[in-house]
Amino acid sequence: MKDIDVIGVLQEPVRRRLYEFVAGEPEPVSRNAAAEAVGIQRTLAAHHLDKLVEAGLLETESRRLTGRSGPGAGRPAKLYRRAGTELELSVPPRDYRIAADLLAEVAEEARLDIELQQAARARGRALREPDTGVIELLVARGYQPFDDEGVLRLRNCPFHVLAEAYPPLVCGMNLGLLEGLLEGTGFEAAMDARPGLCCVAISKTNTD
Repeated sequence: MKDIDVIGVLQEPVRRRLYEFVAGEPEPVSRNAAAEAVGIQRTLAAHHLDKLVEAGLLETESRRLTGRSGPGAGRPAKLYRRAGTELELSVPPRDYRIAADLLAEVAEEARLDIELQQAARARGRALREPDTGVIELLVARGYQPFDDEGVLRLRNCPFHVLAEAYPPLVCGMNLGLLEGLLEGTGFEAAMDARPGLCCVAISKTNTD
């Protein structure tokens, strides 16, 4: 399926809401949970969720939610999580990824880590919006934050492909951007890499 066709799958409003819910959750979700989250019946949720799986936007796994095994434990539930697929659509066609890759390669070879972090921090300050909450700021930048026992972790890294290719350079840039974005909000960003999550975590500033 072409990227434009996959994006077309999200044109259906209920389907898009289901995708946004599943994509924003830190753990795989059941059909019941997804249906309840968007306010529809389970059978309708199952239909749309499976369409999203067919399009490659979601992935599935089976697990017994009771934690039990053996006879009487019940059937495993079908759970959904965001797929690792990245989509790009530009009309007419553009290829900014190659440009970004080349720029990152040159910056890494020239050891411009500090300069890049400084520029990213300044850009983060410029992106701040007055009277906008931290969660809204992060959502607007595509980070998909969620609370993890008082720490905001980020379900999505907007720079995922480049971060995999140039981890120190791009993760440092990401940290600088978030530091600038959060400046003066009472929150601070720090490196705290976890599997499947953005390498940065956010917590309230320690005022002690």
